Amino acid sequence: MENTKSRRNFLGKMAAIPFVPILSASGSGQGGSDLPISCNTYNWDTFAWREGKKSWTENPEANLAQFKETGIPAIEFGLPDFAYAKRLMPLLKQHGIPVPSVYVNSNLHKPSEADLSIATVLEIADHLKDFGVRIFVTNPSPIKWGGTEAKSDTEIREQAKNLDQLGAELRRRGITLAYHTHDTEMLAGAREFHHMFQNTSPKNVSFCYDTHWVFRGSQNSEAAVFDVLKMYGKRIVELHLRQSVGGVWSETFDKGDIDYQRFAKELSKMKVKPHLVIEQCVEEKTQKTMGVVEAHRLNLQAVRELFGRQ
Repeated sequence: MENTKSRRNFLGKMAAIPFVPILSASGSGQGGSDLPISCNTYNWDTFAWREGKKSWTENPEANLAQFKETGIPAIEFGLPDFAYAKRLMPLLKQHGIPVPSVYVNSNLHKPSEADLSIATVLEIADHLKDFGVRIFVTNPSPIKWGGTEAKSDTEIREQAKNLDQLGAELRRRGITLAYHTHDTEMLAGAREFHHMFQNTSPKNVSFCYDTHWVFRGSQNSEAAVFDVLKMYGKRIVELHLRQSVGGVWSETFDKGDIDYQRFAKELSKMKVKPHLVIEQCVEEKTQKTMGVVEAHRLNLQAVRELFGRQ
């Protein structure tokens, strides 16, 4: 399971690039190939926690200069609410860091919570329209973060309906909604995971494929990673890239449990060119050999070489 000081718990608490038309969400394969390689900030939180520090994202005013030292062209922040988005975006513009995508949580499986959750995401979207954000990644909240309780059929039907509605509203604003998962969605035969794809429109809901959470959620199965690629690859507009060795997150994105060389080749065959987001995190058993800046410099080099992108 993820560190208890996880991105999930943190988000529960709390005109860098030109704007262009919405990304394809219907399988044309264009994806985010024109977007710069990016990095999610959750990685930076995990490195900070390893050093016994507070979440990196709690103080972006002090930490964005450190991010720029890596040379990573763009960033993907988790936005817990409108206030944080309003505080953050001018800082990113000031530092000249593009924001092609953002990560937002949502509560969509309960009718009593869904309307407010959708309204919150749309409020953030309306604020970001002038900052070049093209993708909103969302991971609908589970019954309990870190728990093992699967949602009921009634709840996943409600969630799919609301996810599709949210995607349609974002599409009207020129933004692509990308569905993201952790390990919980793979419970009970991955019924929640599959139901979202089978009962939403590709025009409204695309896929942010976080390969390692599918790997971990299916009991460390590389076969599952490639099966999901076969089933839903045409809906991918973004990748969250993470590697592990022996099931433990590695410090850098390199060879390990998932054959990313093969993965990149399969994407190429499918003519799918998603937005690439580094999310190489550390956890309790990760070997400690370097700091966050050095690790992310190496991650950027590895991703550029693997996908032939800048």
